[in-house]
Amino acid sequence: MNEKNKAKDIKFEVALKKVEDIVAKLEDGDLDLEKSIELFEEGVTLSKVLQKKLDEAEKKIEKLVRDRGGELSTDPMEDPTDDAPI
Repeated sequence: MNEKNKAKDIKFEVALKKVEDIVAKLEDGDLDLEKSIELFEEGVTLSKVLQKKLDEAEKKIEKLVRDRGGELSTDPMEDPTDDAPI
């Protein structure tokens, strides 16, 4: 199994921790160029996986509301950035 397939199967929290560790190592600046590039590539792959998982979770999370007829329906979550000041 290649690295991208492994990344897709990783749990969100584990992937996030790995990205945090990668960032810390890169910020230290004690790595050679090749290792830095390798870690950067891994971090980019993991960040794409994390974004996809977040997008999927957002689509799943919906709030139940009752319409006037008493029927249950779903509404998408509100985007908190919609009301954010510019």
